[in-house]
Amino acid sequence: MTDPIADMLTRIRNALLVKKDKVSLPYSKVKFEIAKILEKEGRIDKVEVAKKSLKKDLFASDFKQLELTMKYDNGQPVITSIKRISKPGCRIYVKKDKIPRVLNGFGMVILSTSRGLMAGQEARKQGLGGELICEIY
Repeated sequence: MTDPIADMLTRIRNALLVKKDKVSLPYSKVKFEIAKILEKEGRIDKVEVAKKSLKKDLFASDFKQLELTMKYDNGQPVITSIKRISKPGCRIYVKKDKIPRVLNGFGMVILSTSRGLMAGQEARKQGLGGELICEIY
């Protein structure tokens, strides 16, 4: 897999389309930070790190999984669109005054800044630019 963040966003998008309650995906620090931002902004209900074990014949291994609990409002998903912006083949960087406003503030962007991952609104307040990871509304 060349882009694990795009895989995460696709899993969330697919789960929302079929109205699943939970999504399970492989753990990474970046994916965990993105999920925590989504939880903080009220786009998903809960983020948990679960330890799964895989037992095949002679080999047994433990690995972490992210468990995301989706959020719905009257049966409709809170997230209607989730889209990857900066891709491994084409990185998109913005300065602090060029951070996009999604749907006049109803949506949000997630940026990778020098101080870590954060929502676009928070980056604007702190005067930071960075790489545009994704846009959600």
